[in-house]
Amino acid sequence: MNSKKAAADKAISFIQNDMLVGLGTGSTAYWAIEGIGRRVREEGLKIKAIATSKRSEEQARGLGIPIFSFADIDMLDITIDGADEVDQNMNLIKGGGGALLREKIVASNSRQLIIIADESKLVKHLGKFWLPVETAIFGWEKTLKKLAALGCTPHLRSSNETPYITDNGNYIVDCDFREIIHPEILHEQINSIVGVVENGLFVKMTSKVVVGYENDDAKTFEGF
Repeated sequence: MNSKKAAADKAISFIQNDMLVGLGTGSTAYWAIEGIGRRVREEGLKIKAIATSKRSEEQARGLGIPIFSFADIDMLDITIDGADEVDQNMNLIKGGGGALLREKIVASNSRQLIIIADESKLVKHLGKFWLPVETAIFGWEKTLKKLAALGCTPHLRSSNETPYITDNGNYIVDCDFREIIHPEILHEQINSIVGVVENGLFVKMTSKVVVGYENDDAKTFEGF
């Protein structure tokens, strides 16, 4: 077992029959989806799920996890997702996998957001990991300059030497702020820029953090 799988296996134990569940995206969320699929197959777990990306949706469907849309569901009971960084106040940077907008929509419509991470993701202050910002394609050059004015070095994300396109048809600008002392303030500053769709700061949204360790242990925190 690895530390990501250890965290995922502990997190999915919070899921009960008839729950509405949000499925995250990324290398750690992958293990949660695999584990949920195993519970569906072996235990007959009955849930309804919403996925935060096309990739996670395809994985879930392949495992027999029923996928629904927000047209069918009001409020989710639990969302299990990973994070690129988790600070001492359980604020997050997410979006390294390119799904931050859908992840934030799902998280904001969940009664509980459970974050799974290995211990390397725990930091005192956010910012070593570049902050992803999803932007409209039209006028992105101006949006990038306004992001730079907030004190970061912005980088347009690319894939195979062409701009990366999200599932929602937008660009992502990865912003190097070095250290983010006041994430709640920066969150509002970024989202006030016309052209920004959403940013990867998840502030005061996390209910629990399940941390996996190299010895295959996992611990649950509700505050550090």
